[in-house]
Amino acid sequence: MGDINVTPLVDVMLVLLIIFMVTAPMMMQGVNVNLPKTTTKYIKTKDEPLVLSINKKREVFLENRRIDTETLEIKIRKIFENRREKEILLRADKDVPYGFVIKVVASVKRAGVNKLGMVTEPLEK
Repeated sequence: MGDINVTPLVDVMLVLLIIFMVTAPMMMQGVNVNLPKTTTKYIKTKDEPLVLSINKKREVFLENRRIDTETLEIKIRKIFENRREKEILLRADKDVPYGFVIKVVASVKRAGVNKLGMVTEPLEK
């Protein structure tokens, strides 16, 4: 018998496919915040942008790590030091005061980020 039995390989691949299909929706990065609802177009990005989140307690998170607003500008500058595309997505809770969000946005802009997108949820019709 000179044939290779591929049945075990197919079984393993199907199990891996199912695992990835189940876990992929759970891999949304960032902290869970209550996003405002609006009608906007989607942003097309080349690379995976950095996610900056602000929860209703005014805590700022870079990806899933909590960060002080005083050190935010320095950390972002270090992260984007060797990157050509400087892009951040901002996820702010709808109950966070506008002034605090603008303070965070100003820190991001001072760090040299040239693309800042705001994440919202679609409006239900």
